[in-house]
Amino acid sequence: MMADMKAEVATTKLLENDKIIVWELVLEPGERTGVHTHQMDYMIHVLEGSTLQATDRNGENTRDVPLQDNATYYLSVKDGIASGGGLQTDATHDAKNIGLGRYREIMVEIK
Repeated sequence: MMADMKAEVATTKLLENDKIIVWELVLEPGERTGVHTHQMDYMIHVLEGSTLQATDRNGENTRDVPLQDNATYYLSVKDGIASGGGLQTDATHDAKNIGLGRYREIMVEIK
């Protein structure tokens, strides 16, 4: 992906209405989300867990985030940081699946 392009927050948009956007994110081992920005609070439910390596928009401040099957998190976005449920990351970030298996989640953005 080119550095000046922005990725979507997940792989596939499943539903959007005036209150929410529902996404599915699938990352095979070694795949990245691409740099993207969360502008709304969101919930994720992990269907297939793995370890994601998150970096900021510059590819720095690396953080490994193990996400287990059936875990659910609510993250609040404020002042450029997404945090909640013991997770914290820059709202603008990239994530790479560094685990051995596929990672899959359902994300719900709250408008």
